[in-house]
Amino acid sequence: MKPIRWGILSTANIAHAFVEGVLPLEDAEVVAVGSRAQATADEFADQYDIPRRYASYQALADDPDIDVIYIATPHVYHYENSLMCLYAGKAVLCEKPFAINVTEAQTVLDLAKEKNLFIMDAIWTRFQPAFRKIQSLIMDDVIGEVRLIIADFGINRDPDPVHRLFNPSLGGGALLDLGLYPVMLACTILGRPSAITSTAHMGETGVDVQAGIAFHYEKGQIANLTISLQADTPLTASIVGTKGRIDIPHGWWFAEHFSVVTPDGKEDYEFPFEHNGYTYEAEETMRCLREGAVESPIMSHDDTLLIMHTLDSIRKQWGLVYPTE
Repeated sequence: MKPIRWGILSTANIAHAFVEGVLPLEDAEVVAVGSRAQATADEFADQYDIPRRYASYQALADDPDIDVIYIATPHVYHYENSLMCLYAGKAVLCEKPFAINVTEAQTVLDLAKEKNLFIMDAIWTRFQPAFRKIQSLIMDDVIGEVRLIIADFGINRDPDPVHRLFNPSLGGGALLDLGLYPVMLACTILGRPSAITSTAHMGETGVDVQAGIAFHYEKGQIANLTISLQADTPLTASIVGTKGRIDIPHGWWFAEHFSVVTPDGKEDYEFPFEHNGYTYEAEETMRCLREGAVESPIMSHDDTLLIMHTLDSIRKQWGLVYPTE
C-alpha cells in the first residue's frame, strides 16, 4: 500500500506529539516539515528523520509530494494556514480550535468544498477508542436518557502575558484552549444547547482565565462545565442518565479507561492507546483520503461549526473579542 505522505506545519510541542503518533503507522510517511526559520525546521526534521525541511509554511504547502498537512500553529493562525494549504491543493488536518470564530471556520470549509479537498478538525478526543465506546454505550441506551453532563478542565498557570494562553493576539484564554473540550463533550452527547448561561473572570491581559458555563436543553437536560487557568481542578467528567452514569477519570479528554455505574454495580472499560492519543485522528484522516472522502463522519464539518458557534455564543456573553476579529 502506498503510504499517505504527511507535511507538518509548525514545530510546536503538539507537532512533536502528533508526529510521534504517526510514525509507527505503516501506511503513513512524514516527508516534510515547515517552520518560520530554517534552524527550527532542521532541528525538528533531524529528530524524526524527516527528509524535507522548509523555512516557511508556504514552501511546505507548495511541496507537490505532500498528500495532507497537519497544522499545529497557535489558534489565531489556523484560518490563514488552512486557507493557504487548501489553495495549494492540500488536504488538511487542523489542530483545535479549528478557527477563532465560526465565520472563519465557515470560510475555510467553504473553500475546501469548492476545491473538493478533505479537511478535518483535529479534536483528538473524538477519535480515541474510549470516547467512541462511550458514544456507543449511550446510543445503546446503557445509561438511559442522558440528563446531566458534568465536566471540568482547570490548570494553574503563571499569567505570563506573552504566553499564548494569556495573549489576546494569539486567541488566548481558557475557553478556546481548555473549554473547547467540555463544550465538545456536551455538544457531542446532547447537541446544540437551546440556551447558555455563563460567567467569566477576565485576567489582566483581557482574556478569560476562569469561567462557569451551563448549557440548557429543550427537554430539561443540563451540562455544567467549569474551566480555569487559575486552579487545578479534578479534570474529570460524568455523563448521567436515567439508568446510570459514565464516569471518566482524571484527564478525561484523553482517557484510556472509564466506568459505567448502574444499580447493578460498576463495570470498568479499558482502551489503552496503541501508540499515543494522536494516532487515531491520523488514521481517520488517512482512511478518508484513501476513500476519497472530503470529511469524516466522526468529526464532520457540521460538528465543527456547532462547536465554533457555541464558543462564539459564550464569548459574546462575556464581551470577549480578539484583536484579529
